[in-house]
Amino acid sequence: MKILVIMGSPRKGNTYQAAKKIEEFMQSMAKVEFEYLMLKDANLSQCRGCFACFLKGENYCPCKDDAGLIEQKMHSADGVILASPVYGMNVTALMKTFIDRLCYILHRPRFFDKKALLLSTTGAVGLKETLNYLKLIAGIWGFEVSHSVGLITPPGMISGKQEQENNRKLEKAAFEFYNSFQKKRRSPGLKDILIFRGQKASFGELGLSSPADYTYWKEKGWLNPETKYYVDVPVNPVYNAIGWISEQTIRRKMRKEMAELGK
Repeated sequence: MKILVIMGSPRKGNTYQAAKKIEEFMQSMAKVEFEYLMLKDANLSQCRGCFACFLKGENYCPCKDDAGLIEQKMHSADGVILASPVYGMNVTALMKTFIDRLCYILHRPRFFDKKALLLSTTGAVGLKETLNYLKLIAGIWGFEVSHSVGLITPPGMISGKQEQENNRKLEKAAFEFYNSFQKKRRSPGLKDILIFRGQKASFGELGLSSPADYTYWKEKGWLNPETKYYVDVPVNPVYNAIGWISEQTIRRKMRKEMAELGK
């Protein structure tokens, strides 16, 4: 089993040490290979907001950096740990730059055969906001998020009680992450279905203005009327019905707007 840790911290501090603890716990269960990708050492440009990756495809991005290489590393791993301390109530600038550079995957998701573990640390607050953001991104990228773990790591000396609590959380995270590889993919929740249906409606209606997205979705078979989700897993009938209604509503709205623009 190969795990890629994408480390958003600019130093090997609390978040890095927490990831090493997870590695230690997982190594006690089985032979697991860990690779640490320190974003501070990666060559990642700031996204220019030119929309080339959305409209034409990621190969047309004017930024020539390590983004493609990092994506390939993610494909080569069985699972990915997205790790970032809380900076200003969210992920670090390093992690945000990485996410921005791969934002085309939000339109063309691809990691459905991968598991993800989310890890964050904070001195006091911001864990919920940071982990929720990472969960949203990882989910839309296609990962099945196995577990999220947030630790309180105040500056200075950590109390023995807090350290014990953090170790307990990390051991549980390692256990949940490891066991997720032994299970089939879970059925999607209502939010997952609504995201899929919303994208299906959008990219299905934007064939001319967003050909890269349309072609990708068409080739995947996601634009077929009978397709309920990105992958072939059981879908709750109620969620599917709600999703279908949402999709039709979005399609009608988009057609109306495009017709008005064409007048």
